[in-house]
Amino acid sequence: MLSCIMSIAGYVDYKQREFCSDVKCPVQLDLNAQKRESEEYQKIRQTCRTNCKFTTWQFHHWLMEKGYLIVRPENKGVHIGGMNMDWGMKNRLSQLIQSDGRALFLPIDHGYFQGPTHKLEEPGKTIKPLLPYADAIMLTRGILRSCVDPAKTKPIILRVSGGTSMARKEELSHEGITTSVREAIRLNASAVSLSIFVGSEHEHESLLNLSNLVNECEEYGIPVMAVTAVGAELEKREARYLALCCRIAAELGARVVKTYYVEEGFEKVVRGCPVPVVMAGGPKVDSELETFEFVHDGIQKGAIGVNLGRNVWQSDYPVAMIRAIRAIIHENATPKEAHELFNSIKKGKQ
Repeated sequence: MLSCIMSIAGYVDYKQREFCSDVKCPVQLDLNAQKRESEEYQKIRQTCRTNCKFTTWQFHHWLMEKGYLIVRPENKGVHIGGMNMDWGMKNRLSQLIQSDGRALFLPIDHGYFQGPTHKLEEPGKTIKPLLPYADAIMLTRGILRSCVDPAKTKPIILRVSGGTSMARKEELSHEGITTSVREAIRLNASAVSLSIFVGSEHEHESLLNLSNLVNECEEYGIPVMAVTAVGAELEKREARYLALCCRIAAELGARVVKTYYVEEGFEKVVRGCPVPVVMAGGPKVDSELETFEFVHDGIQKGAIGVNLGRNVWQSDYPVAMIRAIRAIIHENATPKEAHELFNSIKKGKQ
């Protein structure tokens, strides 16, 4: 294997079949569906050796014979130590973004406009088995006070905007600040978050909410995470729009931006945002593997981590789900490895 030849600090080795998976070669996809070392698996592998559609197999083995190594710079996220900020701000961000530059945030703030969301009817019970695997939790002051044990918690990202509900979907973008910075300090929050609604009827108001919140939070060394919300307009989830939202949020002073993952152009969204980006999950996807694939792809394209709620706690196996996602973020697991871990935990083997 190429990875056995040598290693270079700060770089990741090219993995066998990495190209095949990335371009979604139909032969590789068929291979992935087979049990490893089965007769059908070996039969398909023979196709790779004799009739590779992209000549990848031959090139890969030629590289090994020559002793060559293909590497790429390792995406280690961001390192708080290098940022220009006061000690308090740096300390709070370091609680959220781990030493590897990555982060796994668990949001349970959905009730602030959705009410008792499915599987979040009792937030305390929902998050109890998940907390050991989250780097931080995002929630409102009401749920923090009533459902979270202050002696057994993780760093808090306090949701401080709201004032709308699903009862009036057309007004979801009309949020205001609902929780003061003094309250955030009293609750020992590591960060605060609010939504911005770029392109909506209430764009101006939501952006001023962000600006004013940043002005006050900077006085106390509290980072603000801006959430690029779309309200009921889900069609806005495309790269050009999200790049606009993220850049504006960073320009107005957000220290972290939460935005949606998109398959096409997500690297441009991240590249245009000079502060760390974490991915939102949005509606629960059809399969666990889909979640692992988009998390992995987003990390490869520059996001530092995720802020995933429903894809985790609405799963039939939430602990297996969060542990598999954590493996992608903090252990550089591939989607396939994460899926194998998920199935192993689900079956009680770990």
